Amino acid sequence: MTANPLQIDVVSDVVCPWCYIGKHRLERALALVSDVPLEVHWRPYFLNPWVPREGISREDYLTTKFGSVDAYQGIAGRVVQAAKEEGLQYNNERVKRQPNTIDCHRLIHWADAIGKAAAMKQKLMELYFRDGGDLTDINVLVQAAADVGLNADEVRKRLATDEDVDFITAQAQDASAKGISGVPTFILGNKYAISGAQPADQLAAAIRQVAAEMGGVTA
Repeated sequence: MTANPLQIDVVSDVVCPWCYIGKHRLERALALVSDVPLEVHWRPYFLNPWVPREGISREDYLTTKFGSVDAYQGIAGRVVQAAKEEGLQYNNERVKRQPNTIDCHRLIHWADAIGKAAAMKQKLMELYFRDGGDLTDINVLVQAAADVGLNADEVRKRLATDEDVDFITAQAQDASAKGISGVPTFILGNKYAISGAQPADQLAAAIRQVAAEMGGVTA
């Protein structure tokens, strides 16, 4: 029997450190359930919808959100350690600018047309968390898109328009309307939601259980 693939919708943002960690844990989970037919979709979320399109300085952002730059350092330490345990780098001190992420989500959506949504998301997250890249810089975005196989000239032209801005915004608002207030959130089979960067083995167990329940591969 060929089972219908279980759909996994990952609602997350590229500037959310737990989404960065959660993506890696999901990939480890998927390796544990390689016998389960799956279809993964990356859905947009605006962690900081109040940040203007041109972005703001990281210092202003941390002061607005956490009270001060120093106040964030204690929080950051725990995230940096969690990232390190996954083999990821979160170089918080390198981040100088806080972006509005709508253009990042547009790139992920466009990359999906060539089957590269996950690669595009990974590239943007690595640029931001590992390298401290400025995701408000169109040249940085165009190069990232080119690195995963999109046409640089075409992407530059599309970014200069409002193409898919309303579509991405509507998707992000839909997630909020459905009660998603923390990311990453993994939605399994349009039915079950798992919130937070859960350990890979727990994600794998949930995926296997839901797949079995919905007529996929049994446990």
